[in-house]
Amino acid sequence: MLRFMPVGDSMTIGSAGEHTWRYRLWRHLCVAYDGPFTFVGPRETLYDKQADAPTSLAYADPAFPRAHLAGWGEGWLHMAPLIGDAVRAHRPDVLLVSLGLIDLGFYTNAEQTAENVRAFVAGAREADPRIRMVLLPVIPNIRAAADAPFAEQVDRFNVLLAKAVADLDEPRSPLLLASPPEGYDLGTDTYDGTHPNARGEHLIAEAFAGAMREAWGVGQTYVAGTS
Repeated sequence: MLRFMPVGDSMTIGSAGEHTWRYRLWRHLCVAYDGPFTFVGPRETLYDKQADAPTSLAYADPAFPRAHLAGWGEGWLHMAPLIGDAVRAHRPDVLLVSLGLIDLGFYTNAEQTAENVRAFVAGAREADPRIRMVLLPVIPNIRAAADAPFAEQVDRFNVLLAKAVADLDEPRSPLLLASPPEGYDLGTDTYDGTHPNARGEHLIAEAFAGAMREAWGVGQTYVAGTS
């Protein structure tokens, strides 16, 4: 059985009432992948905005493997120290990682964030030397549209992320840099300029699915209508 662990920030954990891109990818793989698979991880909840805590299980459709390692307001800085234990405990084959926006917005600059990427990869590989990873570039949000220095940091980090993937990729533990979600538009694909709506969820899921299909032959072409 192929075991995926989604790792991310608020765009990955999602909030109460949402499907999440995790669900959209699961639905896609149910149709497009010819083999058993599941999602694993130490957490299952959504973020409850009223409680200001990740305590909700109110998925728009809860009938899927909801396990993940994602947190509202968490980034590479937070996940790098956690990933080793999570990999040892839950034995994922593939990490699907979408992180960085929160780091750049509140905690670390592009260079520091890239160092945390490398620490994350090292921690995951220490736990499982054969683990595979798909890394999604940071999707600029509404702040980047109005804050030029922040936008420059996002662009700089995405360059450094690509360099880290190229530097660290190895045959026994391959790293993939996913393409940014094609056609992603803050006006039509988010509900607040940052967090994905249904269309945005599909586009993020498609970015991960496309990377795995092209590089590893996992699944078929993503069709939004199936998920």
